[in-house]
Amino acid sequence: MSTAQEGPRLVRWRHEEQVLSALRSRGAMRRAELASAVGLSRTTLSEIVTDLIHRGAVRIVDTDAVDRRGSGRPAELLSLDPRAGQFLGIDLAHAAVHVAIIDASHEVIAERQRPIASDAPWRDRIATALRIIDDIEAEGTRFDALQGVGVGLPGSHSSAWSIDHPRARRNSDEAREAVRREIERRFGLTPMLDVNTRLAALAQAVHSGEPEKELIYLRVADGIGGGVVVGGRLIHGAAGLAGEFGHVTVRRDGRRCRCGKRGCLETVASVPAVLESCRERGLDLAGPEDLGRAADCADPVLEEVLRESGTAVGHVLATTVLALNPTDIVVGGVLPRIAPVFLDQVSSTITFEVHPIDGARPRVRSSEVTDSGGAMGAIVALLHRTSLLADYPGGLDGPSSPTREGDHHVR
Repeated sequence: MSTAQEGPRLVRWRHEEQVLSALRSRGAMRRAELASAVGLSRTTLSEIVTDLIHRGAVRIVDTDAVDRRGSGRPAELLSLDPRAGQFLGIDLAHAAVHVAIIDASHEVIAERQRPIASDAPWRDRIATALRIIDDIEAEGTRFDALQGVGVGLPGSHSSAWSIDHPRARRNSDEAREAVRREIERRFGLTPMLDVNTRLAALAQAVHSGEPEKELIYLRVADGIGGGVVVGGRLIHGAAGLAGEFGHVTVRRDGRRCRCGKRGCLETVASVPAVLESCRERGLDLAGPEDLGRAADCADPVLEEVLRESGTAVGHVLATTVLALNPTDIVVGGVLPRIAPVFLDQVSSTITFEVHPIDGARPRVRSSEVTDSGGAMGAIVALLHRTSLLADYPGGLDGPSSPTREGDHHVR
């Protein structure tokens, strides 16, 4: 879609954020004051404010109707009403459960995470998410204004589905149904479901402030996955596999991958793969904490492994760069956060691969979105307010009204 077609939706999203930000920082304001603060015309502001009032994010707290003389609309004093709406995002990642909640003013109410075994059964994963929610509620957050729930799930070949590849599809379908059933039982809402790393890519694109740009997002953690934004659109793919970078083959004779192949990127550059490579070379690291300490000490064995892993990631991303020509590549997850040498190697490898071709070199950077990016991306999808989701499968670009149990809905 052309920039001219995408423009109005992107502009509206930014204007809404400006209005919410002004009310958040300055408190209650009259329309004229608000228009001046955000630099919008009265007509544009009226459209934005009317929609926010309808959605419950903004309320009219006073007018001058009693004392007003003459004709014209009474001057209204506008204020945020964050209690009027909440959105809940859950990321059931490989080895952790992340939960995030925002209110109607887009302020984060709470973020929590808990580790979980990568092969934990789904009843334990769902139970962990619900326990986190119960803890948040016990701390004083009520969910009586909940408008929607979004859940990020591991990619198609995660060990969370099955270590037996032929059964993975059946198990993933059963797990999705279990998630849907438990959320409906707990909240009376039908959840929006999608791949967690793709939702994290959505959160990253919106967080960047330039969602219309071409962007590739890759997350390196217990697994490797990502998302692709092309032409201002989050790409899903014919079978929902867009962004499965972790299963690109990088070593023909490499380790066996959970997808059934050998030498996938996940077997070289995921956190478990890096730890295994270090152990094979005599450096025994128990987990990410040890890995972080070794990175701080510039351990030579770890640095060698990280450079090899970063090179493999760089090769995969360089191929994608030449296919899609993105403006930005964003790498998230554990490794780029605790080991800058890893991201440096990714960047230098991409530069080496694409430098002879004018205009091919993207900006490579670490993600500003935390590990709860999948949960926050689920919330962004629930808000239905970004053109990144236009024409996206599952009806995510449809009306923003919640789907309560028993209502007709589109999934």
